[in-house]
Amino acid sequence: MGKYFLLKITRQIVFYTLLIAVWEFFFRLRLWPQYLFPSPGQVLETLADGFENKTFLVAIGVSLRRLVIGYAISMFFGTLLGLAIGKVRALDETVGGFFVGLQTLPSICWLPLAILWFGLSESAITFVVVMGSLLSITIATDGGVKNIQPIYLKAGENMGARGAGLFWHIVLPAAFPSILAGLKQGWSFAWRSLMAGEILFVSMGLGHLLNMGRELNDMSQVIAVMIVIVAIGVTMDGVVFGVAERKVRRLWGLQKA
Repeated sequence: MGKYFLLKITRQIVFYTLLIAVWEFFFRLRLWPQYLFPSPGQVLETLADGFENKTFLVAIGVSLRRLVIGYAISMFFGTLLGLAIGKVRALDETVGGFFVGLQTLPSICWLPLAILWFGLSESAITFVVVMGSLLSITIATDGGVKNIQPIYLKAGENMGARGAGLFWHIVLPAAFPSILAGLKQGWSFAWRSLMAGEILFVSMGLGHLLNMGRELNDMSQVIAVMIVIVAIGVTMDGVVFGVAERKVRRLWGLQKA
C-alpha cells in the first residue's frame, strides 16, 4: 500500500510539473498580452498575496458556509425524494419525469427566480445551490433503487426481511454506490451553482473575487481563484468522497482491503 501511495504521489508531482512547464512555455511565446495570459509566477504571487492579506481566506470561509448549507439541504431532501420516487410508481411517473426535465436547466436559470423571490440575499444563493444539486442527487438515488438486482430482494424476502427491514438491510445498501455517486456529482453541481450566484452580485465569496478579477482585467486573480476552487474540490474528493468510495468498493469485493 505504501509503495502504491508513493507511486501515486510521484505521478501527480510529475504531471503538475509538466503542466506548469507547458504553461510557462506558452507564456514565453507571448501569444497573448501578459494581462490576459499571466505566468505561473505571477499567479503564485497573487495567491500568496491573497492568503497573506486574508482576502482568499475570508472568501473561502464565506463560500464554504453557503455551500455546506445548500448542499446539506440538497443531500437530505434529494436522497429522500430519490428513494421515494424509486419505490413508488405513481411518483416515478409524475415527479420523476418532471425532475429529469428540470435537470436539463443550467443552474444560472434559477438565479432570476431566486432574486425575484428572495431579493439579493443569502437565501437567494442558497436556493440556487439547492436547485443546482438536489436534482442530480434525487435522480442518482432513484436510479440506484431501480437498478437493484431482483435476486437481492428475493434473497432478503426469503430470509424474512419485510417492509422497513427489507428497505434498511437490502434496498439502501444495494443502492448506496449509486447514491454516493449522486452525492459526489451533487457536490460539484453545488459548486457550479454557487459560483453562478456569487458572480452576479456582491457576495464576498470566491465568485465575487472572480468577478472582481474580470472587471479589473486581472487574469492573475481570476486564475488564482480558479486554482483555489480546484484545490478545494480535489481535497474534498480525496478526504471524503474518495475514502467513502474505496470503502464501498472493499465492502462489495471490488477492491482489496
